[in-house]
Amino acid sequence: MKKCSAGPLWSWLPLWRCRGCSTCSNGDGPAMDSLIVALSGDFLGTPVYFWAAFIVVVVGLLVFDLGILHRDEHEIEAKESLLLYGFYVLIALAFGGWVWWQRGAEAGLEFYTGYLIEQSLAMDNMFVIATIFGFLGIPRLYQHRVLFWGILGVIAFRAILIGLGAALVHEFNWILFLFGAFLVFTGFKMFGHKDETPDIEQNAVFKFLRRRFNITSELHGRNFTVKQPHPKTGKMVTWLTPLAVALIMVETVDLIFAVDSVPAVFAVTQDTFIVYTSNIFAVLGLRALYFALAAAMNRFRYLQVSLAIILVLIGIKIFLVPLGVHINTLLSLVATLVILASGVLYSLYKTRNEPDVSVEDLAKQHHTEN
Repeated sequence: MKKCSAGPLWSWLPLWRCRGCSTCSNGDGPAMDSLIVALSGDFLGTPVYFWAAFIVVVVGLLVFDLGILHRDEHEIEAKESLLLYGFYVLIALAFGGWVWWQRGAEAGLEFYTGYLIEQSLAMDNMFVIATIFGFLGIPRLYQHRVLFWGILGVIAFRAILIGLGAALVHEFNWILFLFGAFLVFTGFKMFGHKDETPDIEQNAVFKFLRRRFNITSELHGRNFTVKQPHPKTGKMVTWLTPLAVALIMVETVDLIFAVDSVPAVFAVTQDTFIVYTSNIFAVLGLRALYFALAAAMNRFRYLQVSLAIILVLIGIKIFLVPLGVHINTLLSLVATLVILASGVLYSLYKTRNEPDVSVEDLAKQHHTEN
């Protein structure tokens, strides 16, 4: 069958034909024509059907996760967490392969590099999330519920943040150098940062929520809010449960960490589609991996050094471009993979004789001591 001018995705499907196209036979009517034209158009420099395919995959994953795998809430053990993470990685690899096939090797490599960078830098995020759960006393039974609904916030907030970053880079190309300087500064700051359990009680967001909202002292099952009498007026009002507080704080933490990771991916590519999709697939995978990481967070104590090195190197890469030094995407991908793997393997080797200690236990211990 001859190719159709509607676009590479539809060219091999007999059902999709253009009215009046020189390479197609009889058209299928105005409705089909309009759909083809819409899907073949561009949004943020990328054909609409790429965005449509991405949305279909992500929605399918979320429905599969909550509607099938976790229809009945249960405590997720490390083995299940690793298996689910492997599944999400395979989906991301397949999506990257499709991008490679449709848009070429460079776009595919950029997707994989952005995906790996986001996964690397977001690992630190998992420690803070686990600390929040430990402090608020969120049992493992309900942690997946918070993480799942938190994904919806990630999808929305990352879209805003990445859209803003793309607009700034498009209008002011020099802002990439600010990104680079910020990444180098953050990386060196991480080198001298001692791992400590965050003090959630002194967290500004937690203090604001406690000051402005009615918060129950105990969980109410899987509910984020409940109706209870106001202690002063006696009227029935809405109270936040610790589950809702955890969700809000997890979303806030993700926004803060995105300030590091999003500029890092922009250093690899300014393609909005690749930056956004690689971010979302990475976050989906890491949320699945959370339960395995949280069960033995003490085993990854040297990982932060690897993350710091990655940040510094990505920042330096930006400043090398005006000097005529171009580091290709494949080299960036390999370097990131080697540095991350080295940090993980070295951490596991150095702590091989230590028992696994969950970060939730560390958080509870810190809360008791203070």
